Amino acid sequence: MNDIWWQTKGEGNCHLVLLHGWGLNAEVWDCITPELGSHFTLHLVDLPGFGRSGDVGSLSLEEMTRRVVAKAPEKAIWLGWSLGGLVASQAAIVAPERVQALVTVASSPCFTAHGDWPGIKPEVLSGFQHQLSEDFQRTVERFLALQTLGTESARQDAQLLKSAVLALPMPTTEVLNGGLEILKTADLREPLASLPMPVLRLYGRLDGLVPRKIVPLLDAQWPNSQSYIFAKAAHAPFISHPAEFCQQLLALKSVIV
Repeated sequence: MNDIWWQTKGEGNCHLVLLHGWGLNAEVWDCITPELGSHFTLHLVDLPGFGRSGDVGSLSLEEMTRRVVAKAPEKAIWLGWSLGGLVASQAAIVAPERVQALVTVASSPCFTAHGDWPGIKPEVLSGFQHQLSEDFQRTVERFLALQTLGTESARQDAQLLKSAVLALPMPTTEVLNGGLEILKTADLREPLASLPMPVLRLYGRLDGLVPRKIVPLLDAQWPNSQSYIFAKAAHAPFISHPAEFCQQLLALKSVIV
């Protein structure tokens, strides 16, 4: 098994695993780790195939999760952003005794639109997959720009995401395609409905990838979970609104520790 890049830092009495989104790496958390590090022991991870964990091919959601769980602390809050939210959610499903609480950020248990379920149209994700093979760099940049669209600090936020990507080797086209395939096919709505641990779902009201219409639907389907919408954030609320974001995590910690 190829090793996963994993960094532990901070001095808090509660472990927090942070999982990034598609195309990115653990550098995206730099804007909040100074604040969180005094309250949590942080576990910064480059998901298999991304960043410094690059020596693997495309993996299924199940295999990606298995590799991360194998390195994780015995008990931790798991926080996943976007694609990372699916990995964190899968960890809560397969190893609930290891997950103290689940936090999903700008994530959906089912990213693709189905019938009455709001999401990304499958042809949009297929289009990204096709474009990757034609213009790798431009496709990744376009996807990053979509994540901050509409916020007051959109240009600055997009530049932060781009800097995180460029700071490390880019994932291969195979890995990026595999990540899009997970976003296109995963549907965890049913298994997540009966999780035993606290679940906090964080959203940006301006998010163009995870529509806010799913919030009341999941509030009804998962009555034991809690949701919070950042009024002026898009797909990366921890970058556009770091102080408000950290407040949500500290409030969660105060309940479970």
